Amino acid sequence: MDTELLTVSQTAQYLQLSEKTIRRMIGNGSLPASKLGNRTWRIRACDVDEYVSNSCQNKPAYSITNLPELELETPEHPRLISLFSGCGGMDLGFKKAGFDIVFANDFDADAQAIYSLNLGEIDKRDILSVGEDEIPDGDILTAGFPCQPFSNAGNRKGVHDSRGMLYKECLRIIQKKMPKVIVFENVKGLLSTKYIDGRNLAEVIVEDLSTMNGVGYNVVHQLVNASDYGVPQNRQRVLFVGVRKDLGITFEFPKKQTKENLTLRHILDVPPEVANNVDWALSPQALDMIRFIPEGGSWKDVPYEHLAPRFQRIRDNMKKYHSPNFYRRFSRDEICGTMTASAQPENCGIIHPTENRRFTVREVARIQTFPDDFNFLTDTARNITAMYKVIGNAVPVMLAYNIASAIMEQVFKKNTSEK
Repeated sequence: MDTELLTVSQTAQYLQLSEKTIRRMIGNGSLPASKLGNRTWRIRACDVDEYVSNSCQNKPAYSITNLPELELETPEHPRLISLFSGCGGMDLGFKKAGFDIVFANDFDADAQAIYSLNLGEIDKRDILSVGEDEIPDGDILTAGFPCQPFSNAGNRKGVHDSRGMLYKECLRIIQKKMPKVIVFENVKGLLSTKYIDGRNLAEVIVEDLSTMNGVGYNVVHQLVNASDYGVPQNRQRVLFVGVRKDLGITFEFPKKQTKENLTLRHILDVPPEVANNVDWALSPQALDMIRFIPEGGSWKDVPYEHLAPRFQRIRDNMKKYHSPNFYRRFSRDEICGTMTASAQPENCGIIHPTENRRFTVREVARIQTFPDDFNFLTDTARNITAMYKVIGNAVPVMLAYNIASAIMEQVFKKNTSEK
């Protein structure tokens, strides 16, 4: 097998890319090849296998920059409607997987500015003000409706918080557009949230989508960890994927990837020319604490007398307090804890492994697998806390890319081949 030679066509079929993409990869050196009789390219099977092994799993966190945007055999790419788009983590992952963004919407000014700078036009209105007929038709709709009402790090008001019912706005638009595929992303806490009538909210979502317009969707949902899909971060999120029933397809979540080499060590070597490599200064109290925390340690390593009174009370009653990321300094050889919008050492692994500071904006972006050319500094989002906020709220790009690639393969390529 190692000595088998493949044609460009065979390689394209194996990698599920176009022949044009394969030739471009040969041209830029990312896929070794040799010419047969100075005319036809031949690629060793072992080199193709090595490319597959290295493309997503063992690259540094920010390697999505190196992923080629997939090219389909048909000229039209599936059209994406994006609701609650944030700064664009989900959308960038889907774009890299071959989807065209035809509509994006978010109400947060900082997220809007960053999205516009990097991905293009975004509708800036409150979703309540957006009419269904104002949105172009699309093949797929994604929505990361506000997660704070369901979050373990928040107050868990759930559907009783007005933001928690914005999911209904997604249904309003889906009912009119009926895209082929729907993707919802939210926090783990949604799975234990009760609807107003006492039913489990996840069950309500599945039922709503399953019966939509008398056609409905085959809906699956799963709690996933971003670290299983190329993200150096333990970030649990629930994903709902629905495929319109008339297509006869039920989505299968992609297999988990190896976590070999998926550590913080890869994100720390930020070149000096990369933008946004600045950090938000910690408070004097936090600085006093973290100087006692070794690499891989936590606030439990801080001497009692150096704890603030409120932390002493927590230390005195540890059985009632469970937070694995509380003043945690993760090791360079570990996967990081969940990044949050607040970027506070009390609720996320924001402390640098070896330096007494927060991770910089760029380091956090790398942990969320944003590429280094994705810029977070705009005329609107100049406040450093705003940059941390939008990154912490984002869907990790590599998680989105892997889910999008699976949808492309299972639904759109299959659908095209059967026509």
